[in-house]
Amino acid sequence: MRMIHCLMGLALALPVAASDGIKLPAFERSTLDNGATLITMPRDDVPMVALSMQIRGGSLADGQGKEGTAELLAQLLQKGAGDRDAAAFAEAVDAVGGRLSVSANRESLVIGAEFLAKDAPLMVELVSDLLLRPKLEEAEFDKVRTRAIQSIKAAKDSGPDQLIGSYGNAWLFAGHPYSRPSGGDETSLAAVSLADLKAFRTAHLGADRATIAVVGDFEPASLRASLEKALAGWDKAQDERPAVEAAPRVEGRRVLLVDKPGATQTYFWLGNVGAAVDAPERTAQDLVQTVFGGRFTSMLNTALRVESGLTYGARARIDRLARPGAASIASFTRTDATAQALDLTLEVIDRLHAQGIDQPMLESGRRYMLGQFPPRLETHAQLAGRLTELDLYGLGRDEVEGLAARLAALDVAQVNAAREVFPTRDHLAIVLIGDAAQIREVAAKYGEVTEMALSDPRFIPKR
Repeated sequence: MRMIHCLMGLALALPVAASDGIKLPAFERSTLDNGATLITMPRDDVPMVALSMQIRGGSLADGQGKEGTAELLAQLLQKGAGDRDAAAFAEAVDAVGGRLSVSANRESLVIGAEFLAKDAPLMVELVSDLLLRPKLEEAEFDKVRTRAIQSIKAAKDSGPDQLIGSYGNAWLFAGHPYSRPSGGDETSLAAVSLADLKAFRTAHLGADRATIAVVGDFEPASLRASLEKALAGWDKAQDERPAVEAAPRVEGRRVLLVDKPGATQTYFWLGNVGAAVDAPERTAQDLVQTVFGGRFTSMLNTALRVESGLTYGARARIDRLARPGAASIASFTRTDATAQALDLTLEVIDRLHAQGIDQPMLESGRRYMLGQFPPRLETHAQLAGRLTELDLYGLGRDEVEGLAARLAALDVAQVNAAREVFPTRDHLAIVLIGDAAQIREVAAKYGEVTEMALSDPRFIPKR
C-alpha cells in the first residue's frame, strides 16, 4: 500500500495546466571524466532509482549485410558480465526485484534500469559490468542469435503485422540506411559472428557517445562519485558515428506484394518520407497524426473500423529520427475485402488533404494530446528515458515544458499546412502481405507490383 501511495504522489508531483503545461523537476547536466554526459534528477517521493543510458550509434553502425549486430550485442550484454554468468546476472537483478534491460534502435543502444534506492550500488555495479566486463560467450551468443532468427520466423507464421513496418521501411527507403532492419533479417543475422559483436562494441560503444540520466532517491555527489569509479575504465569509441543524409520522397506509387499462401487476411502499409525529430512544425504534425490516425476516434479508425467494420484497427504514425523517417498508415482486413479497405484508406487520405482539419477537430486533438502526455512522465524510469532522448537529439527541456503553449498557439492554417507530412494517394510506397493468388489483380490497381514470398529470408526482394 505504501508503494501505491508513493506512486500516486509521483504522478501528482507533475501537475498539468493548459496554460503552463508540465514542469520538469530540477535536474543538472555535467560530464564525467571519461567523457560521458551525466544528468541527475534527485527525487525522494519514491524510494527508487531509475537509470537510462543512450549510446549514440545504434543499428545504423551495423556492417553491410550484417544487420542486427547492434541488437544481438544488446541482448548478449545481459548474458553474463563481471564475475556472474548469464544465470547469476539475471538472478542478481531478480533477487532484489529490479529491472535491467538493453536494446538497440536505429540511432542508439539503450540501457534501462530501475532498482530500490537501497540497491542503487548493485544497479551501478551491474551496468558497469555489462559495459566494461561483458562475458560475450560463444554459447550464449548462439542462443541469442538463434532466438532472434526464430522470432522472425514465428512472426511470419503467426502475425506478420509485427513485421510489416520492416517491409515498409525496406521498400520505402530502398538503398538508404533507413531501409536496413534494426533487428536484422534471417540472412543478415545468420551472417553475424561473435567476432562482429566484439568489434562493434570496441568501435561504437564508447563513453564519449553516452548520455546517462539518473532519476530518484539518491544523493547527487555520492552517485556521481560512484559512477566515476565504476566507469573509469570506459574508453572512447574508436570509429566515427555513421552519417546519414535525408532520403528523398517517393514519386508515384510502387507496390510490394509479399505472398503468404492461404492467408485469410491482407496486411497493408502505405507510406512516404515524413519529418525529422526536430522539424519546426512537429507539434502541428503530431496533432494531425492524432486526428488522422492516432486514436480510436481518428479519421482512419472511424472509417475502417467503426463505420465499415473492415478491420479491428487502423493507425497512422510518424517515425521521427535525426533525418525524416516514414509517415505511414497501416491496417489489415480479410482477403476478400482487400480492395474495399485500400480504396477506403485512399478516400480518407483524400479527405485529409482536400477538406483538412477544422476548428472542432483541432480543439479535440489538442485536448487529447494534453491528456495523453502527462502519463508518459509519471515514473522515474519514464523521466530518465525522456531526459536521455532529449539529449540524444539535442533538444531542451522546452520540448516537454512548452508543449501546452505550442498546442495552444496552433491555428487551423498551421495545422492544415502540417498535414503535408502525410503522403497523398498519388505518391506512396505500398506493402501488401497476403495470399498473392487472391490479391494479385487487386495489387496491380495501385501501382507497378514487385512480388516476393513471405518465406524469403529478407524484407525486400534480392536485387
